[in-house]
Amino acid sequence: MFIHFEVVEPFAENSWLIGCRRTGRAALIDPGGRVPELLARATAEELQVEQILLTHAHIDHISGVAEAVEATAAPVALHADDLPLYEALEQQAQMFGLDARKPPAPEHELVKGQGIHIGDLQAQVLHVPGHSPGHVAFWFADRRLVISGDVLFAGSIGRTDLPGGSHVTLMDSIRRVLLPLGDDVRVLTGHGPETTVGQEREHNPFLTGLAGL
Repeated sequence: MFIHFEVVEPFAENSWLIGCRRTGRAALIDPGGRVPELLARATAEELQVEQILLTHAHIDHISGVAEAVEATAAPVALHADDLPLYEALEQQAQMFGLDARKPPAPEHELVKGQGIHIGDLQAQVLHVPGHSPGHVAFWFADRRLVISGDVLFAGSIGRTDLPGGSHVTLMDSIRRVLLPLGDDVRVLTGHGPETTVGQEREHNPFLTGLAGL
């Protein structure tokens, strides 16, 4: 399993390149930008990007989608509940005084429990709403690794003051879906450094006293 990320300004968002070394197949996850750098790394590692997977559709996670599709012709996959956000990218950009290219329509819908294959790598789609209605995470069970997007961070959690956000729902997603994965699980986040479920269970101040820990 090959893992690489680029930090994309101005939101310091982590855009991921995940590849299967044996088959040479790869996916971009949340390409918020720095697409040429991601694709150059894929080329250097002899990987072919064949799909674009989105944890959710906030501007910082999808601003590079149009460029990525143009360069790779890879299909985009997104949960249906975040489609309104995705289609409103240009309006999201205006809120921050930024420009953004309208992305092509998603070709695939991500649903809870769905299997994702990146070459020999297998992941399961976890629906973890709260930061946004259609937020998902990608769970690589045999690798003990989850790509969590903006649900859980090192020492923090996703914000819930944006349209469609819900603090109660977010905390429920963390309690019911992410924490039961196991303390040893690596968490690759949408912002900041990676962490583990155990580290956050024990030290994350937002999880203190969370029922079900």
